[in-house]
Amino acid sequence: QVQLVESGGGSVQSGGSLRLSCVASRFTYCMAWFRQAPGKEREFVSSIHSDLVPTYADSVKGRFAIDRENAKNTMYLEMNSLKPEDTAMYYCAADDDSCSGTPDYWGQGTQVTVSS
Repeated sequence: QVQLVESGGGSVQSGGSLRLSCVASRFTYCMAWFRQAPGKEREFVSSIHSDLVPTYADSVKGRFAIDRENAKNTMYLEMNSLKPEDTAMYYCAADDDSCSGTPDYWGQGTQVTVSS
């Protein structure tokens, strides 16, 4: 089992920035961010392997940056140029084997609200 704890969510105006963090109880190969807006399905945001190779959804490419510190079992998501459509609950996820498919472990989520 892996426990994941997110932090860093909040409310910002359009164009603003936020930095999310996720601390895992142990090392995992893949760490990822997903988000879910009210009335919408959960969607992939970004993922990063233990070798620091990142992947981004097209909707956030160029605005968000993912990073991780393997020694601290911690992942970050730097979110810039935020838009109202980025408003969602952001979930940290992790998997021991792959960044493809649905991760095995999930955090409780941190709310991000972007006002216009």
